[in-house]
Amino acid sequence: MRRLTFFIKGNVDVRDSLHSCRIGGELVWNGINDVLRASHPGCTARVKHETLTRSDALLHGDGTIPEALSSRSLPLGAYPLASQFSRAIFETKADVIVLAIQSDIATGLVRHRKQGFLFYASESGQWSAEDRQWLKSDFEPLGHLEVAESMSNFTAIIEKIRMQSEAPILIYNMSPITPGETIHCFQGIGETYSTRIRKFNLGLIELSEKTGISIIDIDTLLARKGTDELKLDTVHLTAPGYRLVAEEVVRVLADLGLLDATT
Repeated sequence: MRRLTFFIKGNVDVRDSLHSCRIGGELVWNGINDVLRASHPGCTARVKHETLTRSDALLHGDGTIPEALSSRSLPLGAYPLASQFSRAIFETKADVIVLAIQSDIATGLVRHRKQGFLFYASESGQWSAEDRQWLKSDFEPLGHLEVAESMSNFTAIIEKIRMQSEAPILIYNMSPITPGETIHCFQGIGETYSTRIRKFNLGLIELSEKTGISIIDIDTLLARKGTDELKLDTVHLTAPGYRLVAEEVVRVLADLGLLDATT
């Protein structure tokens, strides 16, 4: 029996497809091991997961939680401080490393006005009035990342990973199909979420050409099988959708030769 360690740094897209997915408290998909048992019965996966706020925060964090944050008890939901400031992706020995562009497309961060560190104020609507006022006075909001900034960050992240690991690096793109969107003329609308996703998907192709990382092409996978049937909303997939993604991860790893010993 061969055991592969997956280090996945991302949000619901990578976690729900590779680790497990629960909807309404019910386990609906049990992760990549369900695929491996059928296709490569001599192989199992150990999945280590951390959420990702954004590529710039990951790149510039030094592994230390600032005292300005650690001194407060903030309900941060799925984005605890330990994950936000972790350097584990650069230090953990893994057979496969998985990232995603979802957070760079969607997430807004704040920057501490004096110390300059980046922070994702998750669940801030549930904070105390005092903590919300502290957030407003001590931090400044950052704009959304542009594609070029994001891909530059990912290039640097890949270079840092490569300093200690030759493990395959897989990065998920996104499906731009947004349920309910019926736009046919974009004049005067500005950048829509679906348009933003398409721009980042193209940027990721250029990143792959430059660095040799592998893309898990969610866009193409869902388009071929029927996006309306496989997406619950812009971000979340159905259980069959997550199975499809996990199958693609296994296919890519087999193509890279990582599963040769188990075939």
